[in-house]
This record gives sequence, structure tokens and C-alpha cells, in this order.
Amino acid sequence: MLDVKFDQRVSLITLAVGDLERAAAFYEAMGWRRVPSPDGVIAFDLIGQTLGLYDRAALAEDLGLPATGIGGFSGVTLSHNVRNEEDVAPLMARAEAAGGRILRPAGEVFWGGFIGYFADLDGHVWEIAHNPFSTLGPNGEFRWEGY
Repeated sequence: MLDVKFDQRVSLITLAVGDLERAAAFYEAMGWRRVPSPDGVIAFDLIGQTLGLYDRAALAEDLGLPATGIGGFSGVTLSHNVRNEEDVAPLMARAEAAGGRILRPAGEVFWGGFIGYFADLDGHVWEIAHNPFSTLGPNGEFRWEGY
């Protein structure tokens, strides 16, 4: 197995929301600006990271978790983006070996990337992702449309 480093950084924080436009209006009222993104996702670039807003039911379905209730989805995912598609599966394997639970194995996703989801020991959801449209900066910085 390729030994890929799990850098100490979060690339993307995704908040599952009930109403995308209402949630976006809140962040825009705080002075943040959206960046272009595909339908169903609203993104705000931060300093070296991105905040994403995504429909709660759709994200829970993608994770294979109930949208609410005991054992359900908390509404937050943390993403660790990598430079190459080939780096996703080894990091997923590393998470599983450390005691994490695989929620969605590494694989292609509808928007053209390659991702996997796992839950840590306390159920916090992480995504390992390669986004070919968002190349990382020299120090692993993430921006929705890339560096």
C-alpha cells in the first residue's frame, strides 16, 4: 500500500442545511462572498479553506446515514483534500486501520472527483477527496476553484 501522508489540515468544512439560500444569505449578511459552484452547493472561500453549504437530506443520503435522530448525521463534515486520486484509498485504509468506520469507500463521484467518507471514533465524518477542479496550493491550501 502506498504510504500517503495525512497532513494536519482541513480543506473543506461542509455544513448540511435545511434551506441553502437562507443559509447562504446569513453568511452573505456577515460579509462573505460566494464563489461559483455547481447547482446544489454553495461555497465560500476562506483563508486556505472553503466553507460549503449542502442540502442536509442529500448529504446524509450520500453518506448512507439517517438525516436526523440517534445514529444520524450531525450535519457537519470535514474534508481532507489530496493532490492525486490515487491518494484517497490509502488514506481511507489508514483511517480504518486506526479504528475509523468506512461510510463510503473511495470511488468516483457524480461531479467528477474521487472521494471516500469515514467516521472517526466519536462518529465525526471526514471526507478524503481529490477534486480535479480545485488544485491545492503549495502548502496544501484549498480554494473552491483551485490555486
